[in-house]
Amino acid sequence: MVQKLNRLQVEEKLKSLGLLIFTPREFRDVFRVSKNTASVFIKRNFKSGLFLKLRNGFYMLKDSYVLPYFIANRLYQPSYISLEKALSYYGIIPETVYTITSITTKPTREFTTPTGVFSYQRIKREAFIGYVPKEIEGITTLFAEPEKALVDYLYFVDLKKISLNDRLDLRNIKKTKLLEFVKLFHRPSLLKIVEQIYVEQRKPRKIY
Repeated sequence: MVQKLNRLQVEEKLKSLGLLIFTPREFRDVFRVSKNTASVFIKRNFKSGLFLKLRNGFYMLKDSYVLPYFIANRLYQPSYISLEKALSYYGIIPETVYTITSITTKPTREFTTPTGVFSYQRIKREAFIGYVPKEIEGITTLFAEPEKALVDYLYFVDLKKISLNDRLDLRNIKKTKLLEFVKLFHRPSLLKIVEQIYVEQRKPRKIY
């Protein structure tokens, strides 16, 4: 016998389970329905406005707020929040950053979704450390430590994929820890950039 899915009950159950972002397979497992039944229900209710499509194979309840950092972690795995978004979060750069930037071991990607833009930059597996579970707004997300976020950022500066921000604030950066993360990349040129930014930090600031 084919189970008939009720829209209201589906919404309530997903919320009660905290499954605000889900894949079709997770949907099938929760409601114990066939692949076809799940596919038809998801497509129909995406069109009706119950669900938002974040990317192929990832959906969320439209009327539910989901922390953007959590969406970033979930949308492309493995990944952790880093680069400009993390630097802005920690106050290392003064700018507000709207794109959620992350590090991954998978190919570089960017997803434009109804909830925002999510960018992922690839690094080698040996350097995929230096992140911790961080609770933000009651939700646990994977977030780079300040020193690792900075090293990840400088790595892509070294690759000339992004420009160096000249307003880095290193006051709360532990240099010893920073240098340990630099070693993971095995790039003497990266170490030179780190040395240079510390030289610049020691120079007196001009007052206009």
